[in-house]
Amino acid sequence: MAVRLKDIARDLGVSVVTVSKVLRGNKDIGDETRKRVLKRMKELNYQPNMLARGLASGKTYTVGLVVPDLVHPFFAEFAKSLSAVLRASNRALILASSEEDPEVERQEIRTLLRRGIDVLLIASCQPSLRNFYELGDERTPYLLFDRNFPHLAAHFVGSNDILVGEMATNHLIELGRKRIAHIASQNTSPAYDRLRGYRNALAEARLPAPENYVVLCNRLEETGDMTGARAMRQLLELPEPPDAVFCYNDLTAIGAIEAALEAGLRVPEDIAFIGCGNMRYNDYLKVPLSSIDHGTAELGRIAGELALELVAHPEQPPKSILVPPTLVERASTVGSASPA
Repeated sequence: MAVRLKDIARDLGVSVVTVSKVLRGNKDIGDETRKRVLKRMKELNYQPNMLARGLASGKTYTVGLVVPDLVHPFFAEFAKSLSAVLRASNRALILASSEEDPEVERQEIRTLLRRGIDVLLIASCQPSLRNFYELGDERTPYLLFDRNFPHLAAHFVGSNDILVGEMATNHLIELGRKRIAHIASQNTSPAYDRLRGYRNALAEARLPAPENYVVLCNRLEETGDMTGARAMRQLLELPEPPDAVFCYNDLTAIGAIEAALEAGLRVPEDIAFIGCGNMRYNDYLKVPLSSIDHGTAELGRIAGELALELVAHPEQPPKSILVPPTLVERASTVGSASPA
């Protein structure tokens, strides 16, 4: 015979409403009570009937996530952290990739909305964005992450990317580098803000910022290593090549370092590199990569908690939450010195 909520409530001497709130992940239940209920559910192997709950509540207990590239380490780690938050509230995550194609993105959004998801999270590749309601749904709340559209009154969770650019460039300046280039992305808020931070830091230090020291590239989430290598070769052809490079992300930096090594340069003695993202395997690269850690797991956790809030209270005013970045020093900038 199937275990019912009333069976769990009776065993623990609490109300069915309390057990139901724990199942839904409500925040107004004490930790001790929550632990007791979850423990008893596990002991009895309680399996909630999500279809029945959905019919009763008008919810599907699913969350949609659209990213530019499912295999990119940043989006994969974000999805993992987000999923852990949703799992604790018995909600399922449906993943989709836009492949950095605006039309594919619109198609994926329509598909998710037709499935009746309770909330949509998206790192959009649209060049400009008014809202998602023009795609045929005016009820589903949505949350932007990583890529913001400041003119749009929408919830957003992301990094302080201006600070990312300033922090990376200042690290190179503090090492005594004078000719600092930037391999940049295009057409997204992180790209604009990291470039702005780079220029801010150079201006503050009164260092030159030649236009040909900024190489603008596309699709750095998907093909960052190959694109980074091409961009680095372009920089090395300059009459006065840079002695340091701030790369848009870690994949770009990996390709750029490979191009510098192929050219017979030493890293970091001849040229230093710093990326962004702090991928887990940066310590194990041929040249361990210095990087700006923008708190990917924390971004996923915060986005998950905000998504659950939006399910319960979809009409709340837009929030913008920025996670502060941190510097992780490795051999690509500080040689054999121990990380800070």
